[in-house]
Amino acid sequence: MKFIDHLKEAASTALLAFSAIGVSTMPMSTASAATPESTKATIVLVHGALADSSSWNGVISKLQADGYTVIAAADPLRSLKSDSDYVSRVVKNVNGPVVLVGHSYGGSIITNAATGADNVKALVYVAAYAPEAGESAFDLTGKFPGSMLPDALAPPIALADGAHDLYVQQDKFGPVFAADVPERQVKLMAATQRPVTDVALKDASGPPAWKSIPSWFVHGSADKVIPPAAHAFMAQRAGAKDTIVVEGASHVVMISHPSVVANLIEKAAAATVN
Repeated sequence: MKFIDHLKEAASTALLAFSAIGVSTMPMSTASAATPESTKATIVLVHGALADSSSWNGVISKLQADGYTVIAAADPLRSLKSDSDYVSRVVKNVNGPVVLVGHSYGGSIITNAATGADNVKALVYVAAYAPEAGESAFDLTGKFPGSMLPDALAPPIALADGAHDLYVQQDKFGPVFAADVPERQVKLMAATQRPVTDVALKDASGPPAWKSIPSWFVHGSADKVIPPAAHAFMAQRAGAKDTIVVEGASHVVMISHPSVVANLIEKAAAATVN
């Protein structure tokens, strides 16, 4: 009985201590809840074809360290319209201003998803397509010479709806996509490709959001997917606020140079509060 009484006494003491802690911290919690929300924009990142949201990991780490809320949208890679509609819903679910960022085919998506989204205040194109109405990713890939992508594609996989899933041959993934990324990482990227349909890359874009929303561009000088001349053309056409060319960088500039990309995104975000 003495042992049981001792346990009861110990439990009672612990409960009192726990209650005291709760009371002492209550004012702090109340004060925290009353603190105004941050005026910083939310950063929404859209990955490209043959990739997933982890391609943004290096950029996300920098943005989060600098106090930004980040959402890396999972792009379905099925069709330009359905992909854009999905990202648009993600954006409209965010309270406050948004900086919408796209890599590669993700640029086509943000160009369409931002149309009619009043909270999107800036667009950032990271080695990305920025199509005009009626253009497709395939159109822009071949507009200037230099893309190695068409010759690197693996045999397409036929789908039940008549479309085809596209991959890049694993042994060509590094030279085409990620020549400045460590070989071990390239092998992982090549093995974990997420297929994009040919339909998505051939779909014609709608009215471009970059005509009404300020844009920023960054790409590598050694991009073998989208020729640097195409990047320069698209940035100039969009009236980009700033264009950064990373010397020697590949198509996955956000992986090989995450700080450069994050800094440009933060520059665009800063412009939304001015």
